[in-house]
Amino acid sequence: MNLVKANDKILRTPTTPFDFSNPPTDATQLALELTNTMASKMGMGLSAPQVGLPYSVCVVGNPSDPDSAVALFNPKIVNCSEEKEIMEENSLTFPGLFIKIKRSKNVRVRYANANGETQTVKFDGVTARLIQQQIDHLDGFLYTSRANAYHKQQALKQQKKLNLQRKKNAQAAIS
Repeated sequence: MNLVKANDKILRTPTTPFDFSNPPTDATQLALELTNTMASKMGMGLSAPQVGLPYSVCVVGNPSDPDSAVALFNPKIVNCSEEKEIMEENSLTFPGLFIKIKRSKNVRVRYANANGETQTVKFDGVTARLIQQQIDHLDGFLYTSRANAYHKQQALKQQKKLNLQRKKNAQAAIS
């Protein structure tokens, strides 16, 4: 699967629920393809809209261990902690853009697995953060819209520096 460009309108459009009674595609295969794409790009989360699909499904997990990934179909946050923390986030959609975002430390999420079985699970730490970011994608929100103006500006400056260094490194490798 290929990632869509950051300006693709699908990233700002809420997804449609995955219909297990009349599936638009094989759920298990979709979960596997999303997981493989996430791992190949060294991401820790990937949503269907990021690869141009309008379905409410995402995966989160360790890219070095794709078998650990969890696929969440039609996820909804049913409870989140009032305790929040600020951490840097990035996204496969915006390579090299690390922005400080404030999110709940833990969330309870109701979702279906690839077999259509509903589960409610509490996630905390980095996994909770990843799931919140992926559910934002499914709702048509990008993490860039969650940042305050100062943090976003700082991140854009840092991204420019990283891109310049990457370009220098690439030119040096050619020489």
